[in-house]
Amino acid sequence: MLDNGRIIAETLKNLGIINDLQVSEALKVQADTKERLSQVLSKLGYISNENLAKSLLPQFGIIPLEISKYDFEADLIAKISPELTKCHRLIPLEKTDSTLKVITDDPFNFLALSNLEKFCGEHLELELTTKEEFDKAFEGIYGKKKVNERDIDIMVDKIGKQTLSVGEEAILTQEKVPKEEAPIIRLVSLLITEAVKNRASDIHIEPLEKKLRVRYRIDGVLHEVPGPPQKLRGSVISRIKLMAGLDIAEKRLPQDGRIRIGLLGKKLDLRVSTLPGIYGESTVLRILDKSSLLIDLSELGFSSEDQQKFEELIAMPNGMILVTGPTGSGKTTTLYAALNKINQPNRKIITIEDPVEYQISGINQVQIKPQIGLTFASGLRSMLRQAPDVILVGEIRDFETATIAIQASLTGHLIFSTLHTNDAAGAVTRLSDMGVKPYLVASTVQAVLAQRLIRTICQACKKPYQPTEDELAAFDLKEKDVKNITFYHGTGCSECSHTGYKGRMAMFELLIVSDLLRELFFEKVSSSVIKDKACEAGMRTLRRDGIKKVFAGITTFAEVVRVTQSDIE
Repeated sequence: MLDNGRIIAETLKNLGIINDLQVSEALKVQADTKERLSQVLSKLGYISNENLAKSLLPQFGIIPLEISKYDFEADLIAKISPELTKCHRLIPLEKTDSTLKVITDDPFNFLALSNLEKFCGEHLELELTTKEEFDKAFEGIYGKKKVNERDIDIMVDKIGKQTLSVGEEAILTQEKVPKEEAPIIRLVSLLITEAVKNRASDIHIEPLEKKLRVRYRIDGVLHEVPGPPQKLRGSVISRIKLMAGLDIAEKRLPQDGRIRIGLLGKKLDLRVSTLPGIYGESTVLRILDKSSLLIDLSELGFSSEDQQKFEELIAMPNGMILVTGPTGSGKTTTLYAALNKINQPNRKIITIEDPVEYQISGINQVQIKPQIGLTFASGLRSMLRQAPDVILVGEIRDFETATIAIQASLTGHLIFSTLHTNDAAGAVTRLSDMGVKPYLVASTVQAVLAQRLIRTICQACKKPYQPTEDELAAFDLKEKDVKNITFYHGTGCSECSHTGYKGRMAMFELLIVSDLLRELFFEKVSSSVIKDKACEAGMRTLRRDGIKKVFAGITTFAEVVRVTQSDIE
């Protein structure tokens, strides 16, 4: 098989455009980067588009084509996706009985041409144009003219009549933009504003085969809302990436960024994550409302006895307190509430987090940066030289971090951290699985707090109701056990978007490590044995705490079942 790269290099050398040394260097670079040779030569500064057009291409019998006079056929354009067209710089132009004529500004992309021939099942005839002409044609076919005010107006009507005020839109955009881009900015601003108005914690923008789906996560549950037309997919996602400071040209790799905005009287952080999919980039915006993160312990949902115990624990001079639960269960909010409670001028508090979700006055906070070597473990090791009284480690992920945190607690520091486990007892076995010695766990861990978030009944449509026998049976309850209790549920109204729920509250499982439990840690017993012994000592499980909130008229049996596992014999 002919080496196309060497053919091009030899032709350029024979024309006197490059020399042997430059050919050798370009081929070495190409072997490392796997880029097309024309790209490598251009990046090294040895050739330019003008060299190719005027000197090289006639050698291959290729004459640059002026395409501004051509009308592109919709049926032909539909043969190749916009993504493929943009990536490989190929646009279908004309079709005859035996060939498909395509235009490009890079005639040496042999692999793309070969793949396109196989994909279309047609023999390709190549026409060359300049980069400027190609970009103009691409924009005319796929670009900005596809975005129009009518599409945006339809979208606005579907989502709602509310629009951003001038002040709010100015905060969102933060720059002057060309008139043709304003509709997309207005659309993205509207999607964010409506999410905030509906108390959403996340915005999910997901390209599917035949539509662009938008969903808001409200009170922990996803709700689909009217989305933009599918043809606006690229423009919407590019706008979000631009706001987050991401690379809009990079669509093959996941990216993470952040948007800081002021909206509806609130200061918000939007954590942006993009993930390449088969139909485009899936984009998620996590909405962090700074005003909701720093709250009092009494607002979290603790029972009076558990709150008293927890406040006594966080006032201790040393030891380790762990908060466990899945992502999105409110662990960070609980830890911030605890730090806010003990944040006094006579105590030095340092945190290391990923990311720092809220800036607390009087506390030293560190954001990890793995790309430069600042990890939980390395940051924690350096923190100990700062002589802190209290340290918050955002998450214990590995043996090294766990070991340093435990050593810190042994040397007189109070350590807060999180783990991903299903219940409080599971934290002990999780540390053991990481390789931490049982005697170290027994010596340092003072308590483990497991938690989940449950939706609370909407106060606007809250009505009494009689639970069914099946509902009671799921919690091992009989009618005689609840005969003096009034149960409530939400019937659904405009205040709660007809879900019957509005707002969330935490359920807790507080495991305080006693001398008996420390002995069990030494014996390496299973988490189920630890849980049983803790319950015998008075620990209320997550589900039991949920039942107590049902009895208090805060939530429903169905909601407790949704977020907890059965622990009732």
